[in-house]
Amino acid sequence: HTALVRELSQQGAQDLPEPSYKIPVIENLGATLDQFDAIDFSDNEIRKLDGFPLLRRLKTLLMNNNRICRIGENLEQALPSLTELILTNNNIAELGELDPLSSIKSLTYLSVLRNPVTNKKHYRLYLIHKVPQVRVLDFQKVKLKERQEAEKMFKGKRGAQLAKDIARRAKTFNPGAGLPTDKKKTGPSPGDVEAIKTAIANASTLAEVERLKGLLQAGQIPGRERKPGLSVCLSVCSSNTACPPHSWLHVVCVGSWVGTE
Repeated sequence: HTALVRELSQQGAQDLPEPSYKIPVIENLGATLDQFDAIDFSDNEIRKLDGFPLLRRLKTLLMNNNRICRIGENLEQALPSLTELILTNNNIAELGELDPLSSIKSLTYLSVLRNPVTNKKHYRLYLIHKVPQVRVLDFQKVKLKERQEAEKMFKGKRGAQLAKDIARRAKTFNPGAGLPTDKKKTGPSPGDVEAIKTAIANASTLAEVERLKGLLQAGQIPGRERKPGLSVCLSVCSSNTACPPHSWLHVVCVGSWVGTE
């Protein structure tokens, strides 16, 4: 059966992280007792794909929206049955960083979309050559023509040298090294929050609400000069429904009451 990390915690594995907890490393998976076919680590701050105990049953690993820039060696020893690996929207920058995946012979579905490495020349052909067991890459089936092109490109001494040249894999992993510096997060001051709450509370028509929504989406505080980097969820919610969470402010509208979470 399939399970998310959240479900693992609900079943008593209190040390296991939940999605969106912004965890930096993979750990404590021994508590799963190898009972799950799939684990979801999406929306965290993981930088290196490693730290797995032996999980013979695990087939699907979801790592979307992390900060992964390195893949550990010998993953096939810990994840011998892994067939699907989703690395969409991470920080993998060099083709050589994907080389460790070649040893996972069961791997047939792989996504590296929205990683810097996808902009590299020969990206797709290199992966088809290096990880030939993959049948679906970035949600597109690997075609016979592509396999033939990859074989031709990396054939012989010249091809082997080309593969070596375009890989350029870093030899060591230093946590934080080579990663883009975090942008300073911009959030509202207490005064900004009060201004937003007041403006929403005073809005008497749908048109006024839409106008405020436009201002906030443009990064402006009602009645104040523009401040870059601001965003807000502004919507009319039912009495039992909260607005979806956003980066720094969660506006909840319940009847005539307006508050922030």
